[in-house]
Amino acid sequence: MEGYIHSIETFGTVDGPGIRYVVFTQGCPMRCKYCHNPDTWEPCGNEKKSTDEILADYEKYRPYLADGGITVTGGEPMMQMDFLLELLKKAKKRKIHTCIDSAGIMFNPNNESFMSKLNELIKYTDLIMLDIKHIDDFEHKKLTGHSNKNILAFARYLSDNDVPVWIRHVTVPGITYNTKYLLQLGEFLAELKNVKALDVLPYHTMGVPKYEALGMEYPLKDVEPLDKKDAENARNIILYGRQKKLNHPFE
Repeated sequence: MEGYIHSIETFGTVDGPGIRYVVFTQGCPMRCKYCHNPDTWEPCGNEKKSTDEILADYEKYRPYLADGGITVTGGEPMMQMDFLLELLKKAKKRKIHTCIDSAGIMFNPNNESFMSKLNELIKYTDLIMLDIKHIDDFEHKKLTGHSNKNILAFARYLSDNDVPVWIRHVTVPGITYNTKYLLQLGEFLAELKNVKALDVLPYHTMGVPKYEALGMEYPLKDVEPLDKKDAENARNIILYGRQKKLNHPFE
């Protein structure tokens, strides 16, 4: 089976445990204002690769990927569910650690076909890196163009099914870098029993040249990057909110 692939990175160090082989899939329904990969939005751009092609290429780098594995990101990888399922199923047969980096936007508990595939997919998924863009639904819609209700439901689904999760959250001045929202996020994380790590990422503007190259206006052009110390502070606030409800550290 073939999937639409934006690009592949063979030495990823921030995409899961160890050194990762990172597959960037094409297509994403969200329009996050700080997205630094707008060239991944369209579902059918770039080239097509088969699952066998990707895994054959992975094997070339296996010696230094021994403590890592394969991460499928995007775009939104769950837009290509059949391809994703086949890729991870074959990867597990090769004893490769598998990780999906997703915003959870495709989760639909009312879609029987999707849920059947998802229930199968998690059997071959060692880790999901879940990007929670904003904890407040109204603000989430302003930031991404979509509600966060299904995303938070996806987080609860993963918890109910004991799928290990790393939470990712981008802190943007004036948008998500807000004590009220950070505390709310921490309180939500306290509901989950499967969170193994929390990555709080400072907002940056490294994607601006891509917008210029594509002839697009960058939505947050007047927002300054966030200092790493502020991102550390945001993480501490989230953890405080979590620990108010559940006094249990991440592993």
